[in-house]
Amino acid sequence: MCGGIKFNYQERELSFYFPNPKSLLPVLKKDGSIGLLPWGRREKQPGKLPLGGWARLESIKKSTWDKYQAKPAKLAIKHFMEKDKEGISHWFNLAEDEYIQGLVARYGDELRVYIVTVEAEANQHLHKRWPRIIKN
Repeated sequence: MCGGIKFNYQERELSFYFPNPKSLLPVLKKDGSIGLLPWGRREKQPGKLPLGGWARLESIKKSTWDKYQAKPAKLAIKHFMEKDKEGISHWFNLAEDEYIQGLVARYGDELRVYIVTVEAEANQHLHKRWPRIIKN
């Protein structure tokens, strides 16, 4: 389900892992610049937005996220990490023209971004859910 990410920001490579409550995701803005937003919400974090760091594409299509003024976003991630059944991390690279789809959600002044997931093809990936990868 994409538990870690790496991306370039201001000439540095940054990495974040979802369990860290200070984790950020790189949202591509319309002008081509990158904005950093909090990656989801954890149980002990204040707020009204949903817990977790992922949004199922099926739930978006069913309008579940509409109450959060949800907007699609491109996440400028270069590498993402999945753990296998033994807990071993595996990193996956994205091509220059690929992005992970994100969902920016708002509740009042609270603003967070979630990684959109889809069902993985059987036996192709480590988990049943996989980040939705989109092309530019």
